[in-house]
Amino acid sequence: MKIDQECVGCIINQSLKVSDAIQADELLTNKISSTVELMSHNFSFELSPPEVASDVYEKMATIAQKEDLYAEVKELSTQKARSFLPFLQQQLETSDNKLLTATKIAVAGNVIDLAAAVEFDLDEELNKIFHTEFAHNDFRSFQIELESAKRVVILGDNVGEHIFDYIFIEVMQELYPNIEFYYMVRGNPIINDVTMKEAREAGFDKLCHLIDSGVNTPGFAYSRANKQAQELFDSVDLIISKGMGNYECLSPSHRGNICFLLKVKCDVVARSLSQKVGDIVCKLVKDWDV
Repeated sequence: MKIDQECVGCIINQSLKVSDAIQADELLTNKISSTVELMSHNFSFELSPPEVASDVYEKMATIAQKEDLYAEVKELSTQKARSFLPFLQQQLETSDNKLLTATKIAVAGNVIDLAAAVEFDLDEELNKIFHTEFAHNDFRSFQIELESAKRVVILGDNVGEHIFDYIFIEVMQELYPNIEFYYMVRGNPIINDVTMKEAREAGFDKLCHLIDSGVNTPGFAYSRANKQAQELFDSVDLIISKGMGNYECLSPSHRGNICFLLKVKCDVVARSLSQKVGDIVCKLVKDWDV
């Protein structure tokens, strides 16, 4: 996806969220917002929203002299996500379709998105997710792909959400013990996206193959990935893409067999998917008609 004019305003507004997150004083807040406003005049409409955002966040981090702008917020998101684990385990224990339940848990976690134009309450989402149908529902096709797959990559998204991804992978490993699973994370801190630091802290390195993608974008921008990540992305049987940032970077992609799991949180992505803001999506793309 290329950025839309609406994306420009959204990216500019994120400068205010950053200022709040780092408790910036008025002088620093004004410097950050004016710099981003100035940068917006030169945004390339040939790039995806995550590619544009990466440059903006790098500049804001330099101004704030803080490598990880959302470090403290990410810790709180992880703590909050962990507080739901007993409830989620109970849902799995009583489920008559563990894969569907685990998939919905993974999608529910996708509401933890600090870059979203519309924010959702995690408590509310978890209370209703198990009774909500996918607006775009390729779940059965996704299940069929898993039944024949040998190697699967899960593209991680946000911190906090990654705790729910852990459950998702655990269940898939239980149901499909012959599959090798890979969890791919960002190459450096960008917004509240999961990196090697948070993934290791959560134990992903003991759960499955943990891969540093090398990307500096809040989405898997293939051209910015390291060689290992590119080769893995190209060669596995199935890609499970979590969240809007990964969707924006991979729509379209040079490869097929990508299952997009996300909560729709902005009008631009809603139009791209022919859905509404607030919908949950399980979309399997076998081939791209481009």
